[in-house]
Amino acid sequence: MGPRDENELRLAGRGDQGESVLIRRESAGDAEAIHTVTAAAFASPGEPAPPAEARLVDELRASPVWLPALSLVAVGAAGDVTGHVVCTRGRVGDAPVLGLGPLSVRPDSQRRGVGSALMHAILGAADALDEPLVALLGSPDYYRRFGFRLSGEFGISPPRPRWGPHFQVRTLTAYEPALHGTFAYPEPFDRT
Repeated sequence: MGPRDENELRLAGRGDQGESVLIRRESAGDAEAIHTVTAAAFASPGEPAPPAEARLVDELRASPVWLPALSLVAVGAAGDVTGHVVCTRGRVGDAPVLGLGPLSVRPDSQRRGVGSALMHAILGAADALDEPLVALLGSPDYYRRFGFRLSGEFGISPPRPRWGPHFQVRTLTAYEPALHGTFAYPEPFDRT
């Protein structure tokens, strides 16, 4: 075992094999690999390449809402980036909160626990930074396992009313119930 091996996780997913990954902060040389992973994770036949999600990560990274401590990658045993998750600065009214997304896992690493490991790591990191909550737009069936609930339960409205059935919030230790209002994603999300 090398010095890094003691920090790696062996993940067991729905597939027949687990995957060894290290979850770490994004480093300076990861941007291209993150773009590639995100593009592959969100690619759809017949849709323009790269997908909007890959362009979104690039735009967020170049904007003032980027929080380097909350851009995490999953690195496989061979040292390759297999997944990425990011939280950026959002708002509920005037209060700073986090918006999560995109969460991306390379197609050949999906259903092996990489996405779950990234989610647990990003929520732990956000909590350690005393953030009050994380909001996202996604499948309630998937994100419920990480403690997300529909935002309306907390008096938080999605930026677009039609998102209500899929817009969710995960409160963290610093959350105060008086925090309510409409969530606003950072500006780069408006272009996706």
